[in-house]
Amino acid sequence: MATVTYNHHDGTQTVQQAAAGDSVMETAVKNGVPGIVGECGGALICSTCHVYVDDDCIDATGSVGELEDEMLDGVASDRMPNSRLSCQLSPEALGDLQVRTPERQY
Repeated sequence: MATVTYNHHDGTQTVQQAAAGDSVMETAVKNGVPGIVGECGGALICSTCHVYVDDDCIDATGSVGELEDEMLDGVASDRMPNSRLSCQLSPEALGDLQVRTPERQY
């Protein structure tokens, strides 16, 4: 099982074990992690699961796909070079992962 560390904008932190097959977003929603809404359930039609991937982990996440790139243009908090939609990140494939939640998702 991979571990996802969610560093929140207020300085707090939540650490969760990701179940096999779950995305970073699904892990957050299933465990009540604050800061990730996942309004579309991972269908890649919203941007309410926006996160900033830790610099030490960003290379392992691969490149942003075309549709994800378009959705990232509509995030509520500033888009940064390390911005990703957490529904597109599989901790199982990436291993332990650290992300930072934005100040807001809407």
